[in-house]
Amino acid sequence: MKNLALLSTTALATISGLIFGTIQAASALSWNWNYSGTGITANGTFTTNDTPDNLGFYQILGITGTRNGETITSLQAAGTPIPGNEPFDVDNLISLNTQQLTGDGFGYFTSGGNYSSPFFASFLPTPGYLEVFSAPPFIPGFENFGSEDSELPISFSATIITVPEPTSIFGLIALGAISIPSALKRHQRTKFTHKKL
Repeated sequence: MKNLALLSTTALATISGLIFGTIQAASALSWNWNYSGTGITANGTFTTNDTPDNLGFYQILGITGTRNGETITSLQAAGTPIPGNEPFDVDNLISLNTQQLTGDGFGYFTSGGNYSSPFFASFLPTPGYLEVFSAPPFIPGFENFGSEDSELPISFSATIITVPEPTSIFGLIALGAISIPSALKRHQRTKFTHKKL
């Protein structure tokens, strides 16, 4: 009887913990991303939140990778422009939709001191992706592109490579459903054996 009570209490505590949220699921997703164009090759990984907004976009929280052999060192803060592309703020959003970037795109800084911002250009006759590239010296304002700067068409792709593990409530319920009846049978067999003696 003690074993049955202990098993029931353990199962109840586990299930109530799951229902009331004391066991939490992962809160981030990892993505592979890449893009290329004339003279441009960039790829790496993103870390995003795990819940898309109502339009299906996830917030990029971190970035790693390379662009033309230069290491990506940091993500441009959302709500700010990359230097040399003012006043166009990045929003750092990514989606699994056909259009994976917004018109604001994301931005990053490389080990060579350069900035890049891929985005979706809906204003083109045939909408598609562009990358703004900005290199020192930085002259504020997008109209002041220097010979070292560019805005070129790219093809862009990103996919999720890890999905947060769901809280294993169904696995624990199934385990409980299997364990409790077998514990009851064991308890009944023990009672029956003691009665025969």
